[in-house]
Amino acid sequence: MECEKLELTQEWDKVFPKRDDVGHEKVTFVNRYGITLAADLYKPKGEAGKFAAIAVSGPFGAVKEQVSGLYAQELAARGFLTIAFDPSFTGESGGHPRFMSSPDINTEDFQAAVDFLSCHDEVDPERIGILGVCGWGGMALNAASIDTRIKATVTSTMYNMTRINAKGYYDEADNADARYEMKIALNNQRTEDYKNGEYARAGGVVKELTDDLPQFVVDYHNYYIEELGYHPRSPGSNDGWNVIGCMSFISQPIIAYSDEIRTPILMIHGENAHSRYFSEDEFAKLTGDNKELVIIPGAVHTDLYYKVDVIPFDKIEEFYNKCL
Repeated sequence: MECEKLELTQEWDKVFPKRDDVGHEKVTFVNRYGITLAADLYKPKGEAGKFAAIAVSGPFGAVKEQVSGLYAQELAARGFLTIAFDPSFTGESGGHPRFMSSPDINTEDFQAAVDFLSCHDEVDPERIGILGVCGWGGMALNAASIDTRIKATVTSTMYNMTRINAKGYYDEADNADARYEMKIALNNQRTEDYKNGEYARAGGVVKELTDDLPQFVVDYHNYYIEELGYHPRSPGSNDGWNVIGCMSFISQPIIAYSDEIRTPILMIHGENAHSRYFSEDEFAKLTGDNKELVIIPGAVHTDLYYKVDVIPFDKIEEFYNKCL
């Protein structure tokens, strides 16, 4: 399949240190929308053969040099071949305009990662798992509900991006009038964007804290600004995503058939994370006895982005070793 030519950074530019016991290389692959995705491939040094493999992405508004790369490198040190990929329109991956999002395309991104791993010479195609963080936890669960090649799925501090766009935090705007007013505002913005010849942006991380901010806004600020989580290619670190990029999330709910997932699921969430209800509600829909929800005592949402001593890597390793 023909690939879009990407200009990939070759020097190490992650927000986390490089491990000496893990090999690293840049790779690309193409999704079924014709978008070329960029990824970092990690594998344990000094080992050969057919590896169990894991594709990692997230959080929403982040790039592979941040959270997903940290997870991928740590899991590679534990014996897996992993890739951390930038979603379509984001980071070093292709797709225009930039910083767009789509529940369908972003689910397809995970499936394209599985395509790549399934055909990789060093991967056992019967031992492929995925891991999604934050908003890409929802995309990972959505992919697991349709792709039978995925043998095990981990979500970490999961968001359901379609639910939050359609219903608001804690479903506080789950009514037709609230959705209608939001649609009016977003579509009026579309008209202005077309007049101006550029897309307005929404979201991003506040640069300065005030006393009236919700705790989750403070958490994101502390990670991206104070805790060296900032990366110049990450829309989450900068001025946010394009406004119109989220409109399709309002009426295209993901994870419609999560109760039909037959492969093992491990869901991880912080006890004090503002988005904990997403994982608990989605976990309640899962069936069978091969699903597990782990709540990390005292952890907030972003603790599971970068705190290696808080992220339960031992549990994740045990889960994948049992399932892959």
